[in-house]
Amino acid sequence: MSRKTTRYPVEKTNSLWQLYRTVSFWKVAKVFMVTQLARFTPSFRLKNWLYRTFLRMEIGETTAIALMVMMDVMFPERIKIGRNTIIGYNTTILAHEYLISEYRLGDVIIGDEVMIGANCTILPGVTIGDGAIVAAGTVVHKDVAANTFVAGNPMQVVKDARE
Repeated sequence: MSRKTTRYPVEKTNSLWQLYRTVSFWKVAKVFMVTQLARFTPSFRLKNWLYRTFLRMEIGETTAIALMVMMDVMFPERIKIGRNTIIGYNTTILAHEYLISEYRLGDVIIGDEVMIGANCTILPGVTIGDGAIVAAGTVVHKDVAANTFVAGNPMQVVKDARE
C-alpha cells in the first residue's frame, strides 16, 4: 500500500533549495508563527481555533492536540483530523516531502477517535482510520485501517481490526 502523494520534479538544485518556488515565503512565515504559538498553548480550544482559523485545517470537535505537536509548516491545510482524537506530545504531521530531484505533496487524514502516541511521525499521503491506535514513536509510512493497532519503525500491525 503506497502513500497517496503527487510528485513534482525539479531541475538543477535540490527541491528544498527551491522551496519558495513551491510555497510563498509569507505563508511559511505565518504558518511557522501560528504553529509555534499553538505548540506551547495548553488550551485545546484555543489551539484548535488557531489551526482552524489561521491554517485552514479541519479539526473535529473535542480533539486534543498535545503540547509540542508540529504540524506541516508549508501545507497545513492538507491535514484533516477527526473528532475526539488525541495527537500525542511532540508528534510531527507532514503533508510534504522535499527530496533531491522532486518534492511530493499528500493529504493526511486522521479519523475519529484515533489515539496517536507521543513522538510519532506521520508522513504525507496517509490515512489513519477511525478508532486506530498508533503507539508512541511510530513512523506512519502507509495507511492504517480503522480499529487497528500499529507500532514501530518500520510500522507494523500489532492487532488487526479483523482479528
